[in-house]
Amino acid sequence: SGMNGTAIENFVCVIFNVSFMNCTWHVGRTATEDTQYFLYWRPSEQEDSTECQNYIKDNCGRHTGCRFQNVTMENKVAYFLVNGSRSGQNIQSYEKRILLYQIEKLTPPLNVTVNCNEASHRCSISWQPPRTSHVKRNSCFKYEIVIENK
Repeated sequence: SGMNGTAIENFVCVIFNVSFMNCTWHVGRTATEDTQYFLYWRPSEQEDSTECQNYIKDNCGRHTGCRFQNVTMENKVAYFLVNGSRSGQNIQSYEKRILLYQIEKLTPPLNVTVNCNEASHRCSISWQPPRTSHVKRNSCFKYEIVIENK
C-alpha cells in the first residue's frame, strides 16, 4: 500500500573492514520533505528484525542510509525492509534479500614485504591474505601485482 513513487530507490549495502556495513538509498520520486524512512533488517531467517540504530540523514533530516557495526556474514542471507510515513500516511515499502558475502569489499592484503637482491636483479614479494569473516581457504583469493619502474 502507499502512494506510487514513495518507496526508496537504489538500495545498496556494502560490508567493509570485515564487520562494518553501510546501506544507503535515494528517497522516492514523489517523496516530500516530511517523508521519513525506517530500515529494519534480519541478519538471518532465525533472527528477529531490528531497526537501524545509526541512520544517515539528508539535508531535510530524512533517513537515507544506515551504518551497522559487528556484522557477521558466514554465508547468510539477510533480509531488509524499508518503510515509512509522511503526514501520518503510509508510503510504499521496499524489501530486499542480500547474500552478505557478495557485498563485502575486501581489505588489501596484509603485511606486504618486498626483498630485492641487487646482485641477481631479483625481488621477492610476499603478503598475507586480506581479513575477512567468511573466506576460510586462502586458495580462494587471486592476486594481481603491478610493478612500476620509477
